[in-house]
Amino acid sequence: MHDNVEKTANITAQALIASTGHLKGSDELTALTLSYDWSSTSVGDRTGWSQSLTTVLDTMLASRFPMCIGWGDDVTLFYNDAYIPFLGQKHPAALGKPMASIWSDVWADIQPFIVQAMSGETVAFDDLPLTMERYGHAEETWWTFCYSPLRDDGGSIAGFLNVASETTSKQHLRALNATLEQRVVERSEALLLYQDVFQSDPNPACAFDINHAIVAFNQAFSDEFFRVYGHRAQPGETFPALFLPDQGEIIAGYLDRALAGEAFTITERFGHPDFASPMWEIFYNPLRAGNGEIIGAVQHGVDITEQVNAEEQLASAQEALRQAQKMEAVGQLTGGLAHDFNNLLTGMMGNLELLQARIARGRLDDIDRFINAAQGAGRRAASLTQRLLAFSRRQTLDPKPTDVNRLITGMEDMLRRTVGGASHIEIVGAGGLWTANIDAGQLENALLNLCINARDAMPDGGRITIETANKWLDDRTGKERDLSPGQYLSICVTDTGSGMSAETIARAFEPFYTTKPIGQGTGLGLSMIYGFARQSGGQVRIYSEIGEGTTVCVYLPRHLGDAEETEADETALTVAGATGQTILVVDDEATIRHLIDEVLDEAGYTVIGAADGAAGIKVLQSGARIELLITDVGLPNGMNGRQVADAARILRPGLKVLFITGYAENAAVGNGHLEAGMELLTKPFSMEALAAKVGEMMEGNCR
Repeated sequence: MHDNVEKTANITAQALIASTGHLKGSDELTALTLSYDWSSTSVGDRTGWSQSLTTVLDTMLASRFPMCIGWGDDVTLFYNDAYIPFLGQKHPAALGKPMASIWSDVWADIQPFIVQAMSGETVAFDDLPLTMERYGHAEETWWTFCYSPLRDDGGSIAGFLNVASETTSKQHLRALNATLEQRVVERSEALLLYQDVFQSDPNPACAFDINHAIVAFNQAFSDEFFRVYGHRAQPGETFPALFLPDQGEIIAGYLDRALAGEAFTITERFGHPDFASPMWEIFYNPLRAGNGEIIGAVQHGVDITEQVNAEEQLASAQEALRQAQKMEAVGQLTGGLAHDFNNLLTGMMGNLELLQARIARGRLDDIDRFINAAQGAGRRAASLTQRLLAFSRRQTLDPKPTDVNRLITGMEDMLRRTVGGASHIEIVGAGGLWTANIDAGQLENALLNLCINARDAMPDGGRITIETANKWLDDRTGKERDLSPGQYLSICVTDTGSGMSAETIARAFEPFYTTKPIGQGTGLGLSMIYGFARQSGGQVRIYSEIGEGTTVCVYLPRHLGDAEETEADETALTVAGATGQTILVVDDEATIRHLIDEVLDEAGYTVIGAADGAAGIKVLQSGARIELLITDVGLPNGMNGRQVADAARILRPGLKVLFITGYAENAAVGNGHLEAGMELLTKPFSMEALAAKVGEMMEGNCR
């Protein structure tokens, strides 16, 4: 009769599995899970379950190691077949019920661990005593478990996985050990008594004398040793000698540690090399006589192969979920990037096409309008690229010791004009504010973006406060802000606007994520600020509540030194090339080489071009006179721009070098610390800016 019921359950489970295409676990709990009316629970109908819940259920149901899942606000219980003995008479009614009702007798003990797991912590405990009722009466039990938080498809914590094992028998063995050590006085009596004690333990256990000889063991030990090594262990045999030589040395070392008085646990694989080796958790304890003398050692093993396999399967499933979430983020990024760049390219190509048509027809009136429109689209594309580089912390920075209070004061008029008269700006600069070693231009961009965001959050006007402060972060506050302990400056922009929800804050730094209407925001402002702060060694944090306004704080590390004095250059640079001055240009992009050649040729310089570092070095090895080297940082064929510059200065000490880059190879150019006579120009740059920089360097006005 029982066989027929079991066969029917198997057929039912297989039919359900075939009809759903997922939850391919073991039979009984898979069938129950698939047939259960989940629509009456907080997790909702099974057809609407998230991929993350389905993935972890697959792993749990397929495992032979005891596991359960708590999911959702009321911690709905899922479990597998191996977990059923833990529930006793509570199964099968426990499935789909809140854990607080199922484990009401121990809820006060386990609830703190569940709260920790649901807040993102992994909680593990060895041999936790719990008094529980499983079969109509109270039992003293012991448990080893690990609660791991689980995330939903959006990355938020939605539940936890509990991998558990009952260690009650191990505790009973320890209690028996203690009792025996109190009762036994003579060595021989203690060793003989252990033979009876071990027979009650379902896990392999044995005892040894001070010479490593076997003196007592149980049936589980005898059977397991025979299964793995094909030998029936006998009393009196030297235990380490029964293993392969390398394994025997390890076992002897463990026994010596126990005989020296140490109680310890090891986790290791032992077995014959021709067969799959199980993973064992083995406990070693010294065996003492009544007078305290160590007369031997005790070994007690638990096969945890299933647990290890389950953990590996879970880790693999979690990694697959992380990869899926990462690909979703990449899809959002590339989709937003393609949208914005296609718009800009359409503007550039369309205006150039119209310009070409006008020139072909001889209509030269109003052509500046098309040129300006194409250049404007190009500048916006350059700005988009810089923002993406800032988000990924790959932009080229030019950090200098900066007085942040002075920088903000210098921007005040521009900020007031930008936010308009409806919003009032108040600047609260801290006295004695420390210096920051930053790219001042990038900080100005960050403050401008924050003030624009604050303005947009207050459509009817309001107050914007920009406040600076010195901050000492200890270990705790540094950990809260994801920063190393130390001294930092904070620049906080606060508005009295509509505020942000927790969900919006969680996604605020994602590129192309915006809550503004279409056409009113790119979603790159905060991501650029975040990237700039992280690349500068700092952090950004958002503090906000709906209807209560928003504060965005940028934390930047303190610079031990004074700020650089800057003098405004009120006269425009004029570029006048000197006859005979020669410039070597190394860039793998032919179009850029030709542009630079045209501009510098018109300025009166002689230009020599090279497509890679090796060709540039050959020019320098010749007798040609070179006054300036212009080199791209990212070059093909194994030699980057910094390596070209270093080689050039060996051949020609003191040669002036202008690096040009469209990418953030900061390490290649010295992480913002260039040598004397070296300068940096970031692509895309205007031809006017290039000519001005070259003229400045040729006149000797470089660092």
